[in-house]
Amino acid sequence: MSDNDAPLLIDASRLVWRRWTGTRATGIDRICLAWMDHYASRAQAVIVHKRGQAILPFRTSQALFRLLMMPERPVREAMHFRAALMGLGLQRGLHLRDRLQGQGRFWLNPGHTGLDAPGLAEWIKARDLRPVHLVHDLIPITHPQFCRPGENARHRRRIRAVLDTAAGVVANSAHTLGTLRDFADTEGKSLPPAVVVWPGTPALPILPRKDAAEPTFVILGTIEGRKNHELLLRVWRGLMARKDSRRVPRLVMVGRRGWEASQVFAQLDSGDFGSFVTEVGPLCDARLAEVLAGARALLFPSHAEGYGIPLAEALAAGVPVIAGDLPVFREIGQGVPDLLPLDDEDAWMTTINDYAQPASTRRERQLERLCTFRPPDWQAHFAGIDALLDRLA
Repeated sequence: MSDNDAPLLIDASRLVWRRWTGTRATGIDRICLAWMDHYASRAQAVIVHKRGQAILPFRTSQALFRLLMMPERPVREAMHFRAALMGLGLQRGLHLRDRLQGQGRFWLNPGHTGLDAPGLAEWIKARDLRPVHLVHDLIPITHPQFCRPGENARHRRRIRAVLDTAAGVVANSAHTLGTLRDFADTEGKSLPPAVVVWPGTPALPILPRKDAAEPTFVILGTIEGRKNHELLLRVWRGLMARKDSRRVPRLVMVGRRGWEASQVFAQLDSGDFGSFVTEVGPLCDARLAEVLAGARALLFPSHAEGYGIPLAEALAAGVPVIAGDLPVFREIGQGVPDLLPLDDEDAWMTTINDYAQPASTRRERQLERLCTFRPPDWQAHFAGIDALLDRLA
């Protein structure tokens, strides 16, 4: 297939940037990889970079897709990736010259990276592209207090670009689409044709349920202010103060350290929690499956989510979930998790204490509900996107 002949274009900007910096893949990265795996064989890559943007030649695109879909190397990842890019001519910019045309093709963009670039809308028009953007969330706009400084203004530019340039929009939840619609109304802009498709659920290795020696709970995700680890640390302080220390449950925190959580980091570093709270950093899927298999429940007290992959991941693995009462969790949880108010610390302490008991009736009721849970899958995800593309075509 020659340049400009591939029927689709797919954005690779986020994945290139993440691998370039050696950043471990997150839920959004896995969604980007799933889109690439599904569409890459009939697509060329689009790169939005600091000096502009470009459509890559077909053969270079295919080589880049193969490189990006290779398993991550935990040691010296960025160095290996940069060396591989040199072989493709991308590091020196040989294929980043803006010379290829879009010819009215769909540009599938599953990541937000680069949407705030100056002149992007003009480039899209000049290259005759029809963007189809996946919107993950509007959290930097709706909850700026939990995001890095400047992220509010940056994300507003991204979402305005979505509304101004999209031929179609894919939303990862009805909640995200409703939030996008509200933002469009506030901005006086029209909402492009849109579809809601839940992302597929990561398939962890299947392990037999095996409760840990001590009742154990898990929180999964980057340790940042929005994820509300602070609430759980207050709960564990209360449990440690109220109970015989031999009966206090364990909390395992899985995920790297992020931002806007300095008080949480200080508490974790203080040593006050002893062995009752353990920070293990990011884990591979096999190790994560082991940790979840021994958990009484996954805890998910997040202040805001666009979707919530850990919730679906845990339920798909047969692990109960105790989460904040967010609209999106009511949507994707299918009535299975126990959802608690985020401002009711006593409710969290009572529920966690109940779940920690060997004969917890509340936990047993959720295990019964778990039989009805249907994990969102990639087949339905891409069927929804392909239906949108057919409609736009």
